[in-house]
Amino acid sequence: MSHVRRFDHVGLTVADLDVVTAFFVALGLEVEGRTFVEGEFLDTVCGIPDSRTEIVMLKPPDDGTRLELSSFVRPDSVPGSPAAMANELGLRNVAFEVNDLQAAVDWAATEGYGLVGGIGEYEGAWRMAYVRGRKGSSSRWPSASAEPRNARICRSAGIAVLGLSR
Repeated sequence: MSHVRRFDHVGLTVADLDVVTAFFVALGLEVEGRTFVEGEFLDTVCGIPDSRTEIVMLKPPDDGTRLELSSFVRPDSVPGSPAAMANELGLRNVAFEVNDLQAAVDWAATEGYGLVGGIGEYEGAWRMAYVRGRKGSSSRWPSASAEPRNARICRSAGIAVLGLSR
């Protein structure tokens, strides 16, 4: 018997909640709610005494798995490794299906995100690329820590996917 009923959400801690929320809203997610959480519940769950965080819950157009963005008010966030390579342990990626891969890459470029290399194709089935965040911004891409990571954008069998990658 499985203990899992469904995949509920993925949580990312970010440095600038407004900037990251705006990015995902522009991508097509919808803000489902925004609130502050503190007290015994949060202290118990995250294991950080006297913590306070602001959370934005985002839902995709298909009403599927949610994306929870969190920014700690206290204590201050701890920076991660902004230049983490794909083989560094931790959150690997969070991917989203998009309508048009090239349009998503072009849009990301207008927002200040650039390709690390180029768009590669794997055996005629997958197209993907890594995108690096804006220069000089501490919240270029949401991540498992307060610092930005790369984004993975790929296309598989006619389905385009925009993914955030560690």
